[in-house]
Amino acid sequence: MNPPFTFEKGQDGPAAAPEQNGGLQECVAAGGASDEDCFESEPIRGLSDLYIPQEDDESHVQDIADVLLDMGKLTAGEHADVRQQQSARPGSDVTTLLLKTGKVDKDDILRARARLYGMEFREIQADEVEKQAFKMLDIDFIKNTSVCPIAVQADTLVVATSEPANLFAIEEVKRRTQMNVQVVACSDEAIEAVCSSFDEAKIEYNLDDIISDMMDVEVIQDQTGEKAEDLEKMAGESPVIKFVNYLVSNAIHEGASDIHIEPKQEFTRIRYRIDGTLFETMKAPLKMHSAVVSRVKIMSNLDISERRLPQDGKISVIVGGRAIDLRVSTLPTNRGEKVVIRILDSKAMLRDLGQLGMEAAALTTFKQQITLPHGILLVTGPTGAGKSTTLYSALCQMDGDKLNISTVEDPVEYELDFCNQVQVNDKIGLDFASSLRSLLRQDPDIMMIGEIRDNETARIAVQAALTGHLVLSTLHTNDAASSVTRLVDIGIDAYLIAAALNAVLAQRLVRKICPKCKQLYEAPDNIRKYVKKAGVEPGQLFHGAGCDSCRNSGYLGRTGIYELLVIDDTFRDMINKDASVDNMRKAFHESGQPSLFDDGIKKVKQGLTTIEEVLRVTEIYGQNEDEVFVENIK
Repeated sequence: MNPPFTFEKGQDGPAAAPEQNGGLQECVAAGGASDEDCFESEPIRGLSDLYIPQEDDESHVQDIADVLLDMGKLTAGEHADVRQQQSARPGSDVTTLLLKTGKVDKDDILRARARLYGMEFREIQADEVEKQAFKMLDIDFIKNTSVCPIAVQADTLVVATSEPANLFAIEEVKRRTQMNVQVVACSDEAIEAVCSSFDEAKIEYNLDDIISDMMDVEVIQDQTGEKAEDLEKMAGESPVIKFVNYLVSNAIHEGASDIHIEPKQEFTRIRYRIDGTLFETMKAPLKMHSAVVSRVKIMSNLDISERRLPQDGKISVIVGGRAIDLRVSTLPTNRGEKVVIRILDSKAMLRDLGQLGMEAAALTTFKQQITLPHGILLVTGPTGAGKSTTLYSALCQMDGDKLNISTVEDPVEYELDFCNQVQVNDKIGLDFASSLRSLLRQDPDIMMIGEIRDNETARIAVQAALTGHLVLSTLHTNDAASSVTRLVDIGIDAYLIAAALNAVLAQRLVRKICPKCKQLYEAPDNIRKYVKKAGVEPGQLFHGAGCDSCRNSGYLGRTGIYELLVIDDTFRDMINKDASVDNMRKAFHESGQPSLFDDGIKKVKQGLTTIEEVLRVTEIYGQNEDEVFVENIK
């Protein structure tokens, strides 16, 4: 084969090969009749030789599917199936085909794309981003291009992007900043979190100034000494508005789930519930308590003049560019009205099932359960155990375009576009039972019931499951095995439970060790015996020493621990014979499935949480009876 042409600096085309020019000149000098004769004896090698196909030349260019195969995310058979689908559907998007297989998720795709473009993949945290770097680009540009500055290193700007293929955006960053650019890959969610964090920072509150201004607001008193202030006027005073706005925005920024506004003898106490634990954040002037409560009532359309009865309301706000729902509850106390504001952030709650903390085996089984055509799937645990999050995440895995998905909730916590949601209203007779009866006439495929509370609701759920519908619901029980007994106690016949129930998932939320102050430690004497019995090496225990990031608690964030009871033929026979709590728990332990405690111990060994936290949520910590402990770790 002829040597390839080379492009030299300053030339518009390939340089002629010397041996070709020389051959033509020698032919003419030897007396060739014409140039044509010379061309016939010595064929011209020129443009026709720019490309000569080789037998071993491969036209296939490595893509994401190949990278996922190299990463071990796809097997050779799965990779071949994707290629076959591509051939059958020319022009199809390989990413869409990969996601439809269910073998990879969005994070896997992004990691593969980063490797394909030779980029590092990073888990970007909002508190790690340099404020100086972030301000080098307009926030609207960041949101539109998904390119986020995260650090400045000498004359180089480090940016993170969720779209590694968007080279034009990177070039635009270079043009705008006049700096060298180093690119890493990250998720869309990470960029949104960073933008939200800095968006919130646009409104800077000086709490001391706000409280000082609140102290200057005049409170008029009548001759009897009782306060006769115009509550609505006081609630509209600028310091009060700023204070309530600060409470809400700061709580969201801190990751709180609830805000507690409590009147005390000399001050108003403000507490946030973060990772399941209440923290006192500030003390406000007591004389402004009524004005603050009235401001919250006005925002949630409640009656500000009614202070003797409890009231419930709802507020929709936008913080950091995202919509947040606030549930407001007021309660009269001996010192005034207490207010609790529940923060419902759909972006914080709606997660992929893989992000909930389930072990691989349990996750695979749970995903299989939510694809079954009929039956009942229960999620159990106490209030605040994350049951709703699990159910919403399960619904998000379903195809809302092909399935008729309906929910009955009290209240509807998060609005989902792909399903029909019914809000229970007992005042007008729209309870769970009547809503379910109506839903069954709406040709449903999937039904989600917020909670099974009574016989009628349970009976309709069982009927729906037995007539070809998949029913998802929650139940308040301590573990998976006792759910069967609870249904019997509600009044459902054992043979109906055995026929309708598919599986029960019990769960708890444990706090995760703060990564910034995580360190090895020696277990205290009072739990050392539990550590040994659980099979955890005492020298490999971690805890959080406490720092500013975790408010000196040693914990930051939460994850779930789970136990999954699948009702097979053995359990069905047992339910028909004896559905007592002791019998069901014994059968569950003998099945070899990991319990809540077992799953918690796995996370202790992984360094995610502490043994104390697992013992706390599994209701074992503090008991002196070793038999109880041993029974729970079988």
